Amino acid sequence: MAIKKTTTSKKKKNIKLSSGLLYVNTSSNNTIVTLTDEKGNKVLWGGTGIIWYKWSKKSTPYAAEMLTKHIIEEAKNYGLLQIAIIVKGTWIARDGIFKAINDAGNVEITFIKEVTPIQFGWCKWRRQRRI
Repeated sequence: MAIKKTTTSKKKKNIKLSSGLLYVNTSSNNTIVTLTDEKGNKVLWGGTGIIWYKWSKKSTPYAAEMLTKHIIEEAKNYGLLQIAIIVKGTWIARDGIFKAINDAGNVEITFIKEVTPIQFGWCKWRRQRRI
């Protein structure tokens, strides 16, 4: 006799989110957006692959815009009113993120912070060969 396996469905968390932090990480290959609450607990996150963009299309500003719209719409279901943006990376996908947040409406931006690391020391060059 075969034994039936019973599976339990995951319950949706009852999250009330009035303000949150939106962490944006852009690179040459992908854009990752993470929404956390004020304590730093991850609420929503995703890369441009979750909206069916593959290969080189993942790093475009349009893909970043669509991803941010998707995350903001999901966050509005939790009651999001204010958002703070923390951006890391210097690629062109950053433009799409700000456009999507402005188009979303009903979400107030409290601050925008830039945390991209800047290189200040170069690698030591290889010494010149003596002949």
